Amino acid sequence: MSTPLRFVVVGLGARSRTWLRVMQASPDVQIVGLADPSPAARDAALKLLPDATVAAEISKLTQMVEADVALLVTPPGGREGQIEACLAAKLDILAEKPLADDVSSAARHVRAAEAAGRTLIVGLNFRFLPVTVALKQALNAGIVGAPEFARFTYERWRDGQLPHLNKYPLVMDHPMLWEQSIHHFDLMRHVYGKEVTRIHARTFNPSWSMYRGDANVFALLEFDGGLHVSYQGTWAGGVDRLDFDWRTDCTEGVLIQREMFGDLVMARRHDTSFKPVPTLPHEPWITDAAALLEMAVAAFRGTGPVLCSGRDHLQSLLMLAACIRSSDRRAPVEIEELRQEIIQPEDTP
Repeated sequence: MSTPLRFVVVGLGARSRTWLRVMQASPDVQIVGLADPSPAARDAALKLLPDATVAAEISKLTQMVEADVALLVTPPGGREGQIEACLAAKLDILAEKPLADDVSSAARHVRAAEAAGRTLIVGLNFRFLPVTVALKQALNAGIVGAPEFARFTYERWRDGQLPHLNKYPLVMDHPMLWEQSIHHFDLMRHVYGKEVTRIHARTFNPSWSMYRGDANVFALLEFDGGLHVSYQGTWAGGVDRLDFDWRTDCTEGVLIQREMFGDLVMARRHDTSFKPVPTLPHEPWITDAAALLEMAVAAFRGTGPVLCSGRDHLQSLLMLAACIRSSDRRAPVEIEELRQEIIQPEDTP
């Protein structure tokens, strides 16, 4: 067996609890360090990992312990110092999405990691859901032909005050886009194997929203090859529940994912009922994180592909920026316009 990779975990808030559970269960990972400015957060994590070295900041931690990889479970804004400290210590990086809270910053992080010769992976765990794997396989197999248009709906009342949720989205300018839609846009790129070329969007906030920034996103996404997707996402739905529906209409039928973690069905043109598409068993947030971690470990060791690279992530971030600009302009926005303006030529995915 290979020697476990030594991880330091930076950020010990709500999301880190899932990561610590998944990492402790992996024979390929050893958690050697923990960093968070909150003494209470550090103390709580030490109860799970009493042998780990702790510090308030990653820059101090890297002077106290030897490691191979840093897991950044921190808000996307203000990561410059964290990434600089990781690269100075010659650590590979697995960062929670999004990589940054603006595309320019994300591009700088990507350049810095490449210049340092380190691998930078973004934690897009939804790619590793069993239902996502099954949907992509079904489309690749052409069981209902080629996709031509789709509808993606995510309607949720997300109570950002709940103790198990991170609080920083409450004051973000575009919380739905940067914290939730980023998953959905990345899923579309991943599953369809296509890139968006043009976006016409509106972002706004309903009167009852607890979020400072826009919690609603409506968008028409045009992909290369002529695929069109209608997208509606909200964290401020009118009822306290989550409704998810991703329907893809194809040349010979339809595929529909009716729940966020499953319920994938299909029908051919003249079928009178839907047929279930089998998916593997899944424990929400755990199975997908474990599969993502397995991919990342292999990538860091050089024994497997990097499936969620920082460079690839830039394309999804451009979609967020396009939605914001389109909403401000009240007009469609070409992705190429933003690519040329925001990302330097060498940063083009």
